[in-house]
Amino acid sequence: MTTLDARTQVLLIDDDPHLRQALSQTLDLAGLQVTSLANAQDIATHIARDWPGVVVSDIRMPGIDGLQLLKQLQEQDPELPILLITGHGDVPLAVQAMRAGAYDFLEKPFASEDLLDSVRRALALRRLVLDNRSLRLALTDQHQLTARLVGQSIPMQRLREQIGALASISTDVLILGETGSGKEVVARALHDLSSRRDGPFVAINAGALAESVVESELFGHEPGAFTGAQKRRIGKFEFANGGTLFLDEIESMSLDVQVKLLRLLQERVVERLGGNQLIPLDIRIIAATKEDLRQAADQGRFRADLYYRLNVAPLSIPSLRERGDDILLLFQHFADNASARHSLATRALQPAQSAQLLRHSWPGNVRELQNAAERFALGLGLGLEQVIDEPPVQNPQGESLSEQVERFERSIIAAELNRSHSSMRSLAEALGVPRKTLHDKLRKHGLSFADTGESSPDSAD
Repeated sequence: MTTLDARTQVLLIDDDPHLRQALSQTLDLAGLQVTSLANAQDIATHIARDWPGVVVSDIRMPGIDGLQLLKQLQEQDPELPILLITGHGDVPLAVQAMRAGAYDFLEKPFASEDLLDSVRRALALRRLVLDNRSLRLALTDQHQLTARLVGQSIPMQRLREQIGALASISTDVLILGETGSGKEVVARALHDLSSRRDGPFVAINAGALAESVVESELFGHEPGAFTGAQKRRIGKFEFANGGTLFLDEIESMSLDVQVKLLRLLQERVVERLGGNQLIPLDIRIIAATKEDLRQAADQGRFRADLYYRLNVAPLSIPSLRERGDDILLLFQHFADNASARHSLATRALQPAQSAQLLRHSWPGNVRELQNAAERFALGLGLGLEQVIDEPPVQNPQGESLSEQVERFERSIIAAELNRSHSSMRSLAEALGVPRKTLHDKLRKHGLSFADTGESSPDSAD
């Protein structure tokens, strides 16, 4: 059976060739994209859940009839409009189908305008349904991103926007970021917000694989491919078919393996070690690196052609040093989660501890911050060690003293906003400032209760 074109607006199914041709012409002359079929065999498997069209089907047909088709399609998408064509004796069946969820039925003989009117109304309804779905999905995706990638700084807002844009397309992605910055979290978000979300997400760290097993691990092998290969092994690329493969520390791969990866990226096929069969892949590859691959290519440590093939959609994750406004907010988020996980009372940061967190250079990025928050929640203090050559005061943006003080103030207020407060009074008490002063500072720093999903600061106490 022919797969439906995405532009098809009306799928017409009728076993009468003369009626099918006449109805197709009517719909075509009205400017509608039509696919006409003589039977409903396997139709349900060729209509995606969000297919932007309607189905017009006769009730009485050999094989799968209109009522069986209605049931199959409703199991897949209960909101898909289905119009049934009936003979005079089939009206009771059509009424039964309407009660079961059919959109409309037309009794033979019917005027062309009646068909067009019903189809146009069904298409309008379908567009409304799909628009609502898209809006709900966008809101859900945005909520998921905000929950996974916590932060109000401009670099984090920009990162979430980029992830939202890249998640909906199928291109491969190259993630650039320092150790501990959250590369796998970003890769997982790209997968979960994509159309591949129901497929596998396979994560592999190339830097953790021994050179002797990396090819077998990635590409798989056949029995006898090498000493000790007694049975077939499915590699990670093949295992991820239909989903996403996240390949971290790609810079650590040998040049020989890079050649095979380049071929896989270009041809979307994989060949197991010791095998002759090319296995087609439907896969999205997300690679990640902490190095400058262009520089590595110039130095001969990384293939230039592989770099250019990967660098189609680069995504840079800001280091924690570049998002100082988020440090206290993130710390409190991790500390509260740790307290809940260990059934402990939440702890409040002291001003000196907040200052220490903001001064630290965070060479381990978010992972290091999360570990510090875990220790803090367990009552073990921050446990931050002075790093060699760490500047006494963190000031990556070259800010003036007053700008640093304002950033520090904003960070403290933003972190407290992220905690549960039902009113301006409770927030002001927690920060130890008058409500009027707090109200002015919220306006000054562009913060509000809306950032946490709670009531407005102007609401009654």
